[in-house]
Amino acid sequence: QVQLVESGGGLVQPGGSLRLSCAASEKIGSLNAMGWSRRAPGKQRDLVAQFSTGGRTYYADSVKGRFTISTNNANNTMFLQMNSLKPEDTAVYYCTALQGWTNYWGQGTQVTVSS
Repeated sequence: QVQLVESGGGLVQPGGSLRLSCAASEKIGSLNAMGWSRRAPGKQRDLVAQFSTGGRTYYADSVKGRFTISTNNANNTMFLQMNSLKPEDTAVYYCTALQGWTNYWGQGTQVTVSS
């Protein structure tokens, strides 16, 4: 099994920035895909950004140009740099990983964008 632990969430004003971290129990290179999803209040979870085998990177239209996904393979950590945050970005953010046919996600970290 893959264990994922998110951190770095908090309260930020519109236009501000946050950097989320995801600590993975497995080497990132051993995973078929790894990324971030989020669940806004009262809504389903949506994919925000993702690395996939083959070197492709996906960003949801709502975050393109504002969010950047990256990894530190040496310590099995994935990051989500979030800039120019909007109130609509308020959500619980989850680290997501695909290993074989099984999808994993962590407990999430709360991001609140409000003035």
